[in-house]
Amino acid sequence: MFSPRLLCGRTRRTGHQLRRFLVGFLTLHLLWICGAEALRSDLLPTPWAVYQQLPTLIGEASLFHHLAESLLRLAMGLALSVLLALAGAVGMYFFKSLRYVLDGLLYFVYPIPKLILLPIIMVLCGLGNASKVTMLVLVLVFQLMVNIRDALAAVPQRYVAVIVSLRGNRRQLLRHVLLPAIAPTLFSSVRVALGTAISVLFVTETYGTDAGVGYLIVDLWMRMDYTAMYGAIVMLALTGFLLFILFDYLERFVSPQPSL
Repeated sequence: MFSPRLLCGRTRRTGHQLRRFLVGFLTLHLLWICGAEALRSDLLPTPWAVYQQLPTLIGEASLFHHLAESLLRLAMGLALSVLLALAGAVGMYFFKSLRYVLDGLLYFVYPIPKLILLPIIMVLCGLGNASKVTMLVLVLVFQLMVNIRDALAAVPQRYVAVIVSLRGNRRQLLRHVLLPAIAPTLFSSVRVALGTAISVLFVTETYGTDAGVGYLIVDLWMRMDYTAMYGAIVMLALTGFLLFILFDYLERFVSPQPSL
């Protein structure tokens, strides 16, 4: 059951968050209007011109079909990246030999710009979803693994000692101590990775595909339909915004903050 104090605290946080979103929305549109008025060019239409184009974009350009394709690739790539990064970081925590191997590998591989491998990945994996998902995993998994590894290393040893003193095994240590301790870092890392994933997905969808928001934006750009192009960009940004909110609320559900 929710206490009145807890309910009031959550209501205040929700109201504060909504105000921040509103301020950000208005600031973005103010900058957009100023830019459009300064340029007075088809290259940067006004917000209301873009919003008027959205119904046509949704109907004629099958926007939701392209958006669904992008979300499917994004979900698969992000899920695989989190699972592989978590498995690698946990393995490094428990096994010294694996940590010895992967630590050196991470330092060499992490700085490499993975997008230069896109032509090779397309040859190996084909032009379908496999190449897009593979690129997402290559870009995200090392970034996530480094963050999770550091979060595990920062878990206070006194918490670990409690499980050890109770003769707990590694599975119990992972479930009751390590995962709850790194949950905030994990969600924060996934949110950062989400922004990176959307950018990488846009690049990969401009090659060898006929579906996806990245393909749609480039197609509209090549046809010089700039108003519709900005409409697709707005929908992509709105999708990313909603995904960020989803992760915020999921983090609060999984690791709620204590209420004073």
